[in-house]
Amino acid sequence: MATEFRRIGQVDRVIHEPARLMLITMLYAMDSADFLYLLGESGLTKGNLSSHLARLEKAGYVEIEKTFRDKMPSTVCRLTERGRQAFRLYLENLRRVAQCMLE
Repeated sequence: MATEFRRIGQVDRVIHEPARLMLITMLYAMDSADFLYLLGESGLTKGNLSSHLARLEKAGYVEIEKTFRDKMPSTVCRLTERGRQAFRLYLENLRRVAQCMLE
């Protein structure tokens, strides 16, 4: 039982931050999302969204592709396989802690 509680200390702190958890959860549910979609859905400012996406990209969890569409800049974000695996592990760790607490 104590071992399961220790899992909470092992959660991925990159993912655990609330704004990044929200972003990675949204991206997990879809193939990709553009910056404006994430901006609108998250309620974050452009600067905060950029900062959190950069942190997820630095961890290797998110891939960011910047292109142009009809001469307008377009930024598309997607989870990498590493990001998907990290999110599944994060959820599994939380599930085990929660299950232990409910028993």
